[in-house]
Amino acid sequence: MIGHGFMGATHSQGWRTAPHVFDLPADIEMTVVVGRNATATADAAAKWGWAESATDWREVIARDDIDLVDIVTPGDSHAEIAIAALEAGKHVLCEKPLANTVDEAEAMADAAARAAARGIRAMVGFTYRRVPAVTFLRDLIAEGVVGTVQQVRAAYRQDWLVDPQMPLAWRLQKEHAGSGALGDIGAHIIDMTQFVTGQTVDAVSGTIDTIVKERPLLGSGSGLSGVAAEGYGEVTVDDVAIFTGRLSSGALVSFEATRFATGRKNALTLEVSGDMGALAFDLEDLNSLRFYDRTTPDDRQGFTKILVTEARHPYVAAWWPPGHMLGYEHGFSHQVVDFVTAVAEGSDPHPSFAEGLSVQRVLDAVERSAENESSWVRVAVSVPAST
Repeated sequence: MIGHGFMGATHSQGWRTAPHVFDLPADIEMTVVVGRNATATADAAAKWGWAESATDWREVIARDDIDLVDIVTPGDSHAEIAIAALEAGKHVLCEKPLANTVDEAEAMADAAARAAARGIRAMVGFTYRRVPAVTFLRDLIAEGVVGTVQQVRAAYRQDWLVDPQMPLAWRLQKEHAGSGALGDIGAHIIDMTQFVTGQTVDAVSGTIDTIVKERPLLGSGSGLSGVAAEGYGEVTVDDVAIFTGRLSSGALVSFEATRFATGRKNALTLEVSGDMGALAFDLEDLNSLRFYDRTTPDDRQGFTKILVTEARHPYVAAWWPPGHMLGYEHGFSHQVVDFVTAVAEGSDPHPSFAEGLSVQRVLDAVERSAENESSWVRVAVSVPAST
């Protein structure tokens, strides 16, 4: 694993837990974690169960005992590491968004396609696909329970930047993150919308804004928190992105990605409305769905809560009895299960780098729309969303 911050912790939890809960088709050895600071990386290895640590990712991917590389670094290094690892014959899991630019994402998708011809697999980590309720929501839409999808509402709202004294972390610098709320959390709701509907976002009209334009320089940081140093620096990414999208069917989607939704800690919500019913998901209540069935008598209609904890629900059978809830970290174990299974079976994992590229193209179109007074922008042609 290359990188060991917030996402490094979640991925480590997935790698070390999945083999104990699921019957995987291959054994996992957590061989080495890589970081720039030798002491911090060694501490991460000891804490999360990696056998050793290193500071040179190039040396690590050249090793014969490494079969798979997991990339959890900031976006500015994704392309270089992923392409080098694929060319070295390593399977690659890469955190989202796939890259910082469309050009980088295209190069990564091309490298993944070439590697696939040699039996090497690549996947991008849109982990919320693997929350059982989200996967089940996708399955219900595919079964036709909401009928024809007519409208989608997708939002991802956080408030960790409301305090203007929150330091200037790498996520607030375009050269490292590519974009702000748009790419970091907006990418999730774009991918989730395409995933559950089986459609692509073909056109967008959007506005982005940077609410706090200067912040204290970062002294030290961990996850989404930090300690300020002396001086201030410019915030070069967006704090909030609000945009409309049109699906390949013509249906409209409203998107909101913000780090300034006071009181909202990690509020990802999705609601899909059709001519026969509707389904709604809320990450802050991630073990359930809300289902509205228009085909029932009108005196019995209303949103019904479905508790997604039965053994027949996606991924759930390996865990606990019905009603014993899963949490945020479980999606990372499910990600391991799906990727390792695809590698062992020689099948194409999803979301693929090509699907990651499709999200990148939507992000790019939103930025271009915002630069042109929110005009509608067509998204470049990409692959269909996986079902």
